[in-house]
Amino acid sequence: MWTPRSFRYKVLLISIISLVIPAVISLLIYNYMTKNTVKEQALSNANRELNITSEYIEKLFSDMLYVANFVQLDPKMNTVLKGLAKSAADKDGYDQYLLENEINRTIENITLVGEKSYVTILLKNRKYFTNYNIAEFDPRDLFKEKWYEDIEEAVGYESTWIESQPTIFELEKKNNPYQISIVRTLRDEGIQIYGYVVVTIMENKLSEVFNKMDGYNDVMMLNPSGKILSHSDDEKIGSVFTYRSKLFNRDGSEVLKMKDNEYIVTERSLSFSNWRLVSFIPYEQSINKINGIFQKVFLIQVLSFILFLLLLTYSMKTITKPLEYLAELADKVQAGNLIVRSKIKGKDEIGRLSKSINLMLDHINTKIEEITETEARKRKAEFAMLQAQINPHFLFNVLNSIRMKVMIRGDKESANMITSLTKLLRITIDKNKEIITFLEEIEILVDFVHIMNRRQNRKVSLEMDVDPDAYSFEIPRFILQPIIENSIIHGFNQSDGLILIHAAIVNEMLIITIEDNGLGMNKENLEQLKKKTFQAASLENPQRKQQVKGFSSLGLANVYERLSITFGPAFNMDILSELGNGTKVILKIPMKGGKKNV
Repeated sequence: MWTPRSFRYKVLLISIISLVIPAVISLLIYNYMTKNTVKEQALSNANRELNITSEYIEKLFSDMLYVANFVQLDPKMNTVLKGLAKSAADKDGYDQYLLENEINRTIENITLVGEKSYVTILLKNRKYFTNYNIAEFDPRDLFKEKWYEDIEEAVGYESTWIESQPTIFELEKKNNPYQISIVRTLRDEGIQIYGYVVVTIMENKLSEVFNKMDGYNDVMMLNPSGKILSHSDDEKIGSVFTYRSKLFNRDGSEVLKMKDNEYIVTERSLSFSNWRLVSFIPYEQSINKINGIFQKVFLIQVLSFILFLLLLTYSMKTITKPLEYLAELADKVQAGNLIVRSKIKGKDEIGRLSKSINLMLDHINTKIEEITETEARKRKAEFAMLQAQINPHFLFNVLNSIRMKVMIRGDKESANMITSLTKLLRITIDKNKEIITFLEEIEILVDFVHIMNRRQNRKVSLEMDVDPDAYSFEIPRFILQPIIENSIIHGFNQSDGLILIHAAIVNEMLIITIEDNGLGMNKENLEQLKKKTFQAASLENPQRKQQVKGFSSLGLANVYERLSITFGPAFNMDILSELGNGTKVILKIPMKGGKKNV
C-alpha cells in the first residue's frame, strides 16, 4: 500500500525529485538557447511560402500578358485588325466575315492554355471580337468604364492593370463577384490608337492560390494605398487594410504586434504591377512545427522518467512482494475463498506467519467438511423417511389388480387409462429418472393426453413432427407436460383441439416447438404470462417455494428454471400467442450444455 509514511513512498519521492529538477533545468536552458533560432526559422519559412505564392500569382499575370502581347504584336492579326478598324462599322461582306471569324478563332486558340480568361478586342469604330458570348456582356460598354480615359494617355506598349472591380459577366457574378483586368492599346504605324485589347480573369483564381497555403496564413494583394485587391474573403475586397501603417513596404519578413498578438508579416512585390502580396501568420502558430522538436525532447525525457519510475516500482514491489501476497491472501479468505494457501516459505517472521495462516485455514476447512457431511446425512435421512411413507411397489400392485378387474369386465378404455397412469406414476416416483431421452418424454406426453381426454371427455389430438436425431437427446423429465397441460386446460377451454410438437436439431441446438390451435391470448395477457414465467424462476422469488410438486401442476416457470439450471445461459425460451390464433412455446436447448445419448 502506498502511504505517505511507507518506505516505498519515501524512496519513490526522492527518486522523482532527483529526476524532475535536472530535467526542468535542462529544458529551460534549451528553450532559452533555441528561442532566437526558432524565430529566424519561422521568418525564413514564411518568406519561402510567400515566394511560392507570388510565383503562382505572377504566372497568372504572365498568362494574361501573353494574350495581350500576342494581340498587340502578332503581325498577321495586327494587319487584319487595322484593316477592319478603317472600314465602316456596319460594313458587311463575305471576305470581312472570314477575317472576323479568323480573329475569333485565334483568340480562342491563345486562351486554351492556362486559367480561363475573357478576351475583348475593341476597335475605335465600335467593332469588337470576344471569346465569350456577348449575351453575358456588351463589349461596347467598356467605353463607359472609368479606366477608358486613362488608357488614352498610355505610352506605346504600356500596360494598364485594372484593380479588382465587380464582375461584368452575368454567368460569373454568383460565384465570382470580382475580376482583375489588363488593358493594352492597339496602334498603327503613326502611333495612333485604333483599338484596345482587354484580358480579364476572375479574382477567385488568386484567392484559390491563397487558400492553398497554411491554414493559419492570411494572404492578400494590396495596391500602393493599402486597398485590398484580392483576398480569400470576398467581403474584404475593396476595403482598406486596417494595419497598412504598420507595413514596411519592402520585400521580407518581420514580427509585428497587431490586435494584441504577434504576427509574422511578409511582403512581396509583384513584377508586373505596383501591387504587392502581404501575408500574416500568428507567431505562435508559425513556430508550432519548430516547437515540435522541443516537445519531442521533452517527451523523451518524460518517457525516460516513466521508465525509471517503472523500474524502481518493480524493484520495490519485488522487495515487498511477500507482504502484499499475504494481504491479498487475507482478502480472498475474507471473501469466502478457503481453498487458497500461502506459498511463502522461510524461517523469518513472514515465513512463520505464512505457516500459521495455512494451519488455520486447514483447521477451518476440516470443521466445514464435518458440518457439511452431518447436514447431508440429515437431509438424506429425511428424504428416505418421506419415501418410506408410500410403498411404490404396493401402489403399483394395487393399480395392476384394478386394471385386470376392469379388463375382465370388458372396459378396455378404462384399463388403458390405468396403464397410462401407472407409467406416469412410475417415472414420477423413480428418483433415478431425473434425466430421460426426448423419446421417453414424448411417450409421457402420449399417456398424459390419453388420461386427460378420458378424464374430461373430449378429443385433444397430439401430432408429432420430430427429427429422428432428436429422439436420443437427453433432457430433464416433465419439461413438455406442463406446456401440454396449459394448452388443454387454458387453451382449449373444455373443447376439442390440436397440439403439434415439432423438434429438430439445428446448429447444435435442439429446437422444440409446441403449438396449439386454442383460444390464444391478447398482448397484455401474453406479457403478464412471460413476466410471471421468467421472474418466478428467479432464485430470489419467494413464490418458488410454494410450487406444487405433482407432475400435472408443474408450471411454465418450473420448466424454464429447470432447463436454465441444467443447460445454463445458452438455453432460451419464448412464448408467442395471438387472440384467436392459438399459442406457441419455443424451447432452444444447446447440445453442448446438456447431455446427448449416443
